[in-house]
Amino acid sequence: MEEFRRAYARLCVAPQEPVLRRLRELGAAPGRGRLDLAAQSLSLETCGALGRLLPGAAPFAEVALGDCGLCEEGGRGGFFPRRTPTDHLGFLFQGNNLRNVGAEALGKLLRQNKSIRSLILEWNSLGVWEEGFSFFCQGLGANNFLQQLDLRNNQINHQGAGDLAMALKQNASLQELDLRWNNIGLLGGRALLNCLHSNKTLKRLELAGNNVPSDILKAVEQAMNHNQDRETILNETQNRTYILSKEVLSLKDENTKQFLDLMDTIDKQREEIARSGRISAARVSQLQEALDEQHSIMNSLKAKLQMTEAALALSEQKVHNLGELLNAVKQEQASMAECHFMELHRLAEGAVREGKLLHDLSAASEKNLLLRNQVDELEKKCKVQQDQLFQVKQDLTNRTAELKLRAIRAEEHLEMEKKRFKQSLEDMESLRVKEVGHMTQHIETSERSMQDRIQRLEAIRIALEEELSQVKAAALAERGRAEEELMKVRNQARLEERQQLEHLEEKLRLMTESRNEAQNCCIKQKQMIAEAQAKANQLSLHADGLRRRLEELQQDLKSKEEEKVTEVNKVKVELQEHIGHLQAERTAQDGLREKIAALERQLKALSSSHREALLDKESEISVLLEKLRTKEADISRMKEEEAQRASFLQNAIMAYVQGSPLGTHSSRK
Repeated sequence: MEEFRRAYARLCVAPQEPVLRRLRELGAAPGRGRLDLAAQSLSLETCGALGRLLPGAAPFAEVALGDCGLCEEGGRGGFFPRRTPTDHLGFLFQGNNLRNVGAEALGKLLRQNKSIRSLILEWNSLGVWEEGFSFFCQGLGANNFLQQLDLRNNQINHQGAGDLAMALKQNASLQELDLRWNNIGLLGGRALLNCLHSNKTLKRLELAGNNVPSDILKAVEQAMNHNQDRETILNETQNRTYILSKEVLSLKDENTKQFLDLMDTIDKQREEIARSGRISAARVSQLQEALDEQHSIMNSLKAKLQMTEAALALSEQKVHNLGELLNAVKQEQASMAECHFMELHRLAEGAVREGKLLHDLSAASEKNLLLRNQVDELEKKCKVQQDQLFQVKQDLTNRTAELKLRAIRAEEHLEMEKKRFKQSLEDMESLRVKEVGHMTQHIETSERSMQDRIQRLEAIRIALEEELSQVKAAALAERGRAEEELMKVRNQARLEERQQLEHLEEKLRLMTESRNEAQNCCIKQKQMIAEAQAKANQLSLHADGLRRRLEELQQDLKSKEEEKVTEVNKVKVELQEHIGHLQAERTAQDGLREKIAALERQLKALSSSHREALLDKESEISVLLEKLRTKEADISRMKEEEAQRASFLQNAIMAYVQGSPLGTHSSRK
């Protein structure tokens, strides 16, 4: 603010002290202030300086220059800035006697400015010069940012009102227009009433003190009410469309979340299956190693048994040989005994051979002793070999018993491993059943929420239909009243043919303009439909990509399952029960896949039905709006006709009163 004051003091040779004082006060106040220079009698130099400084970044929310005596010199001095800061700004120029040049300057300001929202111009003379006011109206028609305009006490006649009506047909931002205490009259009121058929943004139009008939004022008030109702309906439809779009987006997000959750659960189940397969493969490898160890131990024991059997056969062979030797020794001993008995018998024969016999007997006794010693040794060896054979047999029985115990323990360990594996499979199955139940509950809750939303949409549709029926009933009632009034005034229709033709031409032009607006709306709706179709195509492409991804994952899963089947087929007969459980799990997974596909189809059907319902709602809303427009046009047309007939009746009564002797007598008085 201090910079603004310094710039003003620099631009003016003789700066006015009240302006400097006001700028100092604003510099001490916080925030964006209000430049109030009312009743200060500004000079031309000050007007030019302010006009040059206001286009900059001036921190003003409102500029009040009422009763400053600007007149035409202020407009010529370049006070009205063509640009202002981008913030919302309000100008107050009441009581400055602005006329031709001021109206032109204000028209240029409105044509080029994009930040002024409020313009107060009461107690001026803008309507005195028709050319200047028409230029001001052209600027107003080109402006699409002004929202409030105050033109009270500006000497505006019916031609100025016609220029304002043309500007209001082009303007699409003005919401409040105050035309009180001017000289608009009947023609100006009609022109303003006719422009309201195409202007749907004006909410407040004040026409008091303008010699406008009461029926036109009522028609203007009804048109303002229609505009307000239209804006409220548009706001409601926008809010409802916004809410519906939010619900659609939330449904899409929920569907994507559900799909991602399903994919996560599928991935988790696959990981669990792969982990269980790895664990089972590890356990099978461990069991196979244990079986290989048992087989190696059995083979070593069989080799030892064969070696012991071979040693036993050798020892039996040796025993058999020793027995043969013992039999031979016994036969020799028996033969020696027989020889001894023969020799003893021979001793009885003669005494001569006594010495020889004694010698032979001593030799035979020695041989007998030797033979007995050999027999004893052989018996001892046989006993030792028999003891060794008994020890070998005992070792063999012990080894076989130990092998049997080890085989029993290995079988028990294998049974325990099988039981543990079965228990783990049962736990996995219970977890899978719990997950499936959780998923079904989640899907049921989502279906309930979607059904609740559909019921809410149906309730909204029923409310709209009720509102439409009420509007139709009101329109029918108004039409009945209008028809009754039309039957009363039908006798005077011949006098109104020319004016009726002019009104019909004006109506035709308005109808063409409304048709063009409807065509533009249709084009916009078609563009919106095309954009929605493009979005739907993108969503379908995304869904196709996800479906292809799911098929690829299913193919990978099938290939992995085939590899797993090939690996499981290599396992021995003892693991066939485990393979049966895995096959049962695979069938359960196929059922889950089918359920997932069915759920996806249901989700697609629900989304398509919801989209169709949205399109139906939009089409119904557009049809209702079109019907409302036609009803409003019919009602306004009937009111215009009634107003015209009433004005004609009033004119005829006035003419009759003036032509009667009472009228002449009153005129003479």
